[in-house]
Amino acid sequence: MTTAAAMTYDSLVTDIVTYANRSDADFANQVPRFIMLCENKLARGVRNLGYLKYATGNFPVANPTFAKPSRWRQTVSFNYTDPTGKRTFIYPRSYDFCRSYWPDPSKTDLPAYYADYDYEHYFIVPTPALGYALEISYHERPEPLSTAQQTSWTTQYAPQLLLYGCMVEAMTYLKNTEKVQLWKGLCDEEMKGLAGEEAERAGDDRATQRVQA
Repeated sequence: MTTAAAMTYDSLVTDIVTYANRSDADFANQVPRFIMLCENKLARGVRNLGYLKYATGNFPVANPTFAKPSRWRQTVSFNYTDPTGKRTFIYPRSYDFCRSYWPDPSKTDLPAYYADYDYEHYFIVPTPALGYALEISYHERPEPLSTAQQTSWTTQYAPQLLLYGCMVEAMTYLKNTEKVQLWKGLCDEEMKGLAGEEAERAGDDRATQRVQA
């Protein structure tokens, strides 16, 4: 029985070299960089269940800043369990809004809003009085592919997207404008397909939850 084909980091490296029809060491040495650049672009552009993760923890007591999950790219929702046991959502606002809403961070109360303090931290207002249990859903940059990390959601469920995106980077490196456009067109079609699948999923009201009057 023939084993079904599957993409791994090693097979992707081989495919890039084969599709580019290059065997020289200079090109081969750049292949890991093509993969890294492609993964970063996909993490910025793909917004579906494959890149959606959940993190749990507790607020720091009497501290308005809170570390984001590792490899965070975009927050989808943020909630915590209040003292009555009720799950309560807090909502995104600008940093300036949060500072104006709760100007004295030494005062504490039940959290209501969050802002991006920097790329690695949230700013929570009001400042949490206790270490309430929390849950964050967010889009992440998946664990980067490497010889030690052979597979990811993308290699399993969207291998063609990963290959096409890597070929865009490879052809850009080779300054082959015509083939850049060819592979970019294929990559864009796959991105549209993923976006269409996500739009068809029923019962997703996260976007409504994120907006508060």
